[in-house]
Amino acid sequence: MSAIDESIVREYFEQNGFFVRQVRKYHVQARKKTSDEEVDLLVYNPTWRKGVRKPDFFLFPSELKYIQRAMIAVKPWHTDVFSPAMLRNAPEKIFSFLEDNVLKEVNRLFALDQAEPSMGVLTKVLVLPALPTAEPFRSQSVELLKSKGVDCIISFRSMLLDLIDKVETNRSYGKSDALQMIRILKNYDLFQDPQLTLPNADINTSNRNR
Repeated sequence: MSAIDESIVREYFEQNGFFVRQVRKYHVQARKKTSDEEVDLLVYNPTWRKGVRKPDFFLFPSELKYIQRAMIAVKPWHTDVFSPAMLRNAPEKIFSFLEDNVLKEVNRLFALDQAEPSMGVLTKVLVLPALPTAEPFRSQSVELLKSKGVDCIISFRSMLLDLIDKVETNRSYGKSDALQMIRILKNYDLFQDPQLTLPNADINTSNRNR
């Protein structure tokens, strides 16, 4: 995974008011990841309130307020669609962040970082490129993801649309390469109206502002 992939996810959560912790600064190659290496980001929502409902499976910006804390696994396979066949044939690469030893380690890390004695449910979030658009494959992919323990998914497309909407061309985002690149592209009118140029969202972007 390149730094820009994780940066997009980090900026998305930070722009929506979350505290974000990057679990590690290095890439794991040529060996199996340890428990703490399976998770890419940990996020905490300081505005979360007890008693709210759980977030929907499709995690649009309007659903973020229902998350208190979450573990994020980023799968930046941008040319792939997470079809039922793919989810069945490559389960270890996709679902290894849901193993019991990983969840135990994540809860330990949150306990170290968080002084609040009563923490909400840990939400397990998978960031992916796309789901199938046609049925029954789309529904089958959703059911497979849920059956493995994934609580919510976010597409890169949905995150980028939200960031593009929030970035202002009259501000310099010198501390973020991702936001600065979006700002430059917007400044030169290289982004058009997303509703006109991207009509078929991979995860129903028509509902992203519900």
